[in-house]
Order: sequence, then structure tokens, then C-alpha cells
Amino acid sequence: MTAKRIGIRRQFLLLQLLMVLCFILLPGVNACASPERKVGVVYVVHGGFTQTSQQGLWSATLQIFAYDPHSAVYKNVIWNPKMWPRILNFGNAPKERGKYAFEFARIGGTDPANTHTGARLGQLREALKARESQLGVKFIVDYAAWIASDPAHHANPRMLYEPGVEGGSPLTYCGSVADGGIGPDRTWPDCDPQRFNIDGPIERMLKAGADEIVMIDMTTSGVRFFKSFDVVSAARAVVAQHNAVSGTDIKVHWLNDPEDLMRDSYPDQPADWTRTLGEPEHDPRIPLAGRPNPVSSDPRLAAFHVDGIEQRLRPKLALARTGVLLVNHATRTYNQLFDPKIDDTLVLNENIKRELIARHPEIKTDNIVGAWMGVKEYNPQIKPQRPNGSRFERTRRMRGENLGHAYLYETDEQLPGGEWGYRYWDALERLKNQGVEHIVVAFPQIMVDSVLNLVELPNQIAREIGYRSWLYDGQPDYATYPGTGHPFTDYWGIWVDTECRVAGQPEQTRPCCFDLGGCGDGRSYPPPRQTPVDVARNDLDPSLAWDIPAFGHLGYDPEDGPPTDDHPVSGQYRGSWVIWQPPNSRPEVAVFLADHVIEFLQH
Repeated sequence: MTAKRIGIRRQFLLLQLLMVLCFILLPGVNACASPERKVGVVYVVHGGFTQTSQQGLWSATLQIFAYDPHSAVYKNVIWNPKMWPRILNFGNAPKERGKYAFEFARIGGTDPANTHTGARLGQLREALKARESQLGVKFIVDYAAWIASDPAHHANPRMLYEPGVEGGSPLTYCGSVADGGIGPDRTWPDCDPQRFNIDGPIERMLKAGADEIVMIDMTTSGVRFFKSFDVVSAARAVVAQHNAVSGTDIKVHWLNDPEDLMRDSYPDQPADWTRTLGEPEHDPRIPLAGRPNPVSSDPRLAAFHVDGIEQRLRPKLALARTGVLLVNHATRTYNQLFDPKIDDTLVLNENIKRELIARHPEIKTDNIVGAWMGVKEYNPQIKPQRPNGSRFERTRRMRGENLGHAYLYETDEQLPGGEWGYRYWDALERLKNQGVEHIVVAFPQIMVDSVLNLVELPNQIAREIGYRSWLYDGQPDYATYPGTGHPFTDYWGIWVDTECRVAGQPEQTRPCCFDLGGCGDGRSYPPPRQTPVDVARNDLDPSLAWDIPAFGHLGYDPEDGPPTDDHPVSGQYRGSWVIWQPPNSRPEVAVFLADHVIEFLQH
């Protein structure tokens, strides 16, 4: 048991001893009653915007970079009024604008994630309130988001408002004609320039008299992650400032990392290191053993996902011919020095597999696999545009993606080994080649429906094994997908430029071909690279877009004839697939979270 745990337990035992002595010496005297203990409980989530807009994307961009004081955006943009109207033209913002515009439109304009999160927060309040008298405490329950659509739920909204650089201006921007401003002032509707100059949930809890603050995190299904760490660190900074001013000693406990592995393992030289600075001078290298994550490793969490997988099984198909693919996002280079996200995810994966086999022993263990997204690849021909610039770029082989740096904690291994170490397209091919006839695809790092699993993931899977293989093909779902009844687009990479140069006539362009097998008029598929080979490929390069064919790219051989919408050609997938059902607003999840809060306070 750590010194911190011993200290907490001693305080609890001392309080019990004092209460016993009080009742012995002064029975029936109200003076013995201790003041009510107030515990702030912060439910931590990823966050995001319910509806897409240029204002929302602008705000999300600045919130992301505000956690890294060494980033160029932090130093040169967040508090620089001259740069504010230009933010949505930099980096991958044009891609994100196109991607989210399509995704939100496909589900009718409203992402359900925040609705489910709000319901779960209410359920958590009720679950904790029911336990107050048992513990003799008063709970103050709120939530904080890594990306807060409402600044009042950022862990420290004033870290965006108050300039973090010399000569900066308070962040009061409300739009312009360049980024969606409307009306005579060309501003965003109902925009408050003082929206970041407010208290967040931590300050509200302190003003309400919280004696301690407990944070429990579901940013990525409870696994530890740098985004969660950002939120916890911002909260602790607020409390540290309060303690310094008021002379208090209020503590912030993170239940997903109760032994503070991430804090203790964070690189400490230079003293204010972030990954923007590159490899640190010193990394403490704290062992992972003995510092588990009690939230994400709880078998009940895995059971919620198994419930969602069970809902998508094919009842009349033998389970021996059913496969389960667990797809997850990874982390970033250098984050493995303190971030055990991949290790925690593997524990969750193992628990899901164990529970699934326990319920359905007919499922073959070889047909349960884990996979990650693609990553940028090295291009030695790139001439960096700035000193120490990167030679890595998005590639077609990696599906134009960059979310697959699946480093195990304190290692340089890009992928875990064994059944959890695939890129998702390789995992799908493995399942296809093993004769699997139905594949349930789960994304265990998320707990609620959002555009990610409702639109993005289905298009990624359909690109590989087809939209006609989707279990619900021919059964339109207009409630989820108004107007189309399905999530699929003509090609994934809907955000790319659509004009390609004509071979031998570089001054002329014509529409690119996004059809598997080519367009029959001399236009080739995939579209040829438009970015010069010595420049990192642009996110909008048409060569990164993929047709969404009826039966997918995997196994297709053009020598066997052109692809058709009627039947698979050559080795294309001949089974079905579907996305699992996340837990959404199930009240059992809130009870699960409340149990962890109660257990921590008791022990």
C-alpha cells in the first residue's frame, strides 16, 4: 500500500475513532456531530460539439492546443487577434471541416453523444445521492470535457481566456466573415466574447465547499490516456492555486490512476517538457506493475461491451463462423513515455474476450482479434519546410490515417504482438481468409454513439469488405440516417480535392476517378498523387480517397473482371458485418461509476 493510501486510510480511521469517543463520553449530545463532508465528483469525458459549425471547429482547435504551451498554435495563435480569422485554413482543419460536414449531415445534423453523456451524468448524480447517508457525505457532481462545447465544463476555462504568452490578448473572438460570421457584425450567432472568462466545474466545487475532489474518467472507456491526463492536470492546477491562496490542502484524486503513474512517469527534464519539444532529456521510467487502472480493468466494463456485441450476432449462424474485431485508436509518439493507454486497452480487450468466450464457448478464440488505425509513413524524398521538420506523411497503404501509434508503455514497439497487433484491414483479411461469415466490429474505447461509430467506422469497414455486406443492407434506417437510411458515402475521403491533373498536360485538370476498377475513360483508380513527391502529401490529396465498393477492396483482383454491385468478384468478402451497440444511456454504467467512487472513499 502506498504512503498516500496509508494516509487516506489513517484519516478515515481517525475520524471513526473520534466519533466513537464522542458518543462514549457525551452520549446524545449534538455537539459531537461532525460537519458534513463534501466530496466533489467530476465525470471526465472526451466532449465535442452536438452540431457541426465553423465556430465549433474553431473552438475545438484552440482547446486542443491550449494544453501544450510549446505548440506553435499556443505561442502564436490563441491570444493573437490577427491570427484568429485564419485558424480554419491551417493544418488539417480543411479536412476536418469536410469530414464533419458530411458525417453530421448523414445523421441528420445532431450528434447524440452529448445527449447520452448528459443522461449518464444525471444517473451518476442519482446513484451517488442514494449513498450519501450511508457514507455521511454530500456529493457535488459535475462533468469536465477535454473538448468542452460549453466552456463552463472545461476543467479550467480561463486557461484559454487569460494570455499564456507575453503581449497576448484575452481570447474574446466571436468570428468574422472568413469563418462563418453572419449579420451586420459578421459574428457567430449568440457568441459571448467572455465565454472563457468564467468558472469551470472545479472552481464551482471549491466555492461550494468541497473538501476533496474525485475524478472518474470515461474519455476512452476509462483507459488512461493523455487527453484524460490533460483534464486532470488542468483541474489540479486550479486546486493548487486555490490552496495557495486560501491555505487549504484540498486533494484531487483520479480514480483511473489512483497511484498517479502518469504524473510520476511524466518526463521531468526539461522541467516543462511536452511532446512538441521532441525526445526529453530525462524520463523517470516508472514501472507499470503495481499501478493498475481499477476502472478500465473492471470486468463489468468489458461486460457492457459484450452485451453490445451479443445484440449484433446473427441468430441463425453458427458461432464458430462468427468473428469479432475490436478496433481502437492509439496514442502519439513520445506519449508512451508516460501514457499506458495501449496497455490498459489490451487489458480491456482481454476481459472482453474472456467474457465473450464464457458466454459463448462456441466462438473460436482465433476469430477474436484486435486492431488499430493507420499511421504516417516515412518518405525520404520529402524536403522539410523548416528545421527539424518531419519526413512522415499520410499514405494510401495506411489508408491516409494517423491514429495508429500503438506504443506499449515505455517501449518503442509500434504494435502489440499476437491477436491484438493488427491494422484493421489486415485483421479483416485474416477473418475473411479464416472463413468467418459474420463479423461484429466493436470500438471498446467509446461508450456512447457518435459520428465516429455511426458514420466514420462503417465507411472504413465498408471500404475493406463492402457496403452490400453490411448486415442491414436493404433495411433502411431513416431514424439514424435521415434521407439515406445508411451511413455510406460514394468514397471515403469525402473531403479531398476532386480535380486531378491530366497526364502530359499539367495545366489542365479533370474530375478524379473514385471508382474501384477505373472509370473506363482513361482515368485511373486510385487517383494519382497530386502533391509533389518531395513535399509531404496534403490531407486533401485525391490519392488518399477510396471508393466504397459493394463488396470491398480486400481480395479484389482486376484480372478476374471488373467489380460489380451484384456479387463478389474473385476473393472479395462473401459474409456480413455490423457495428456493435455501445452502452449509451444504460443506467448500469452510472452505477458502475458510482461504485468506484464509493469504493475509493471507503478504502
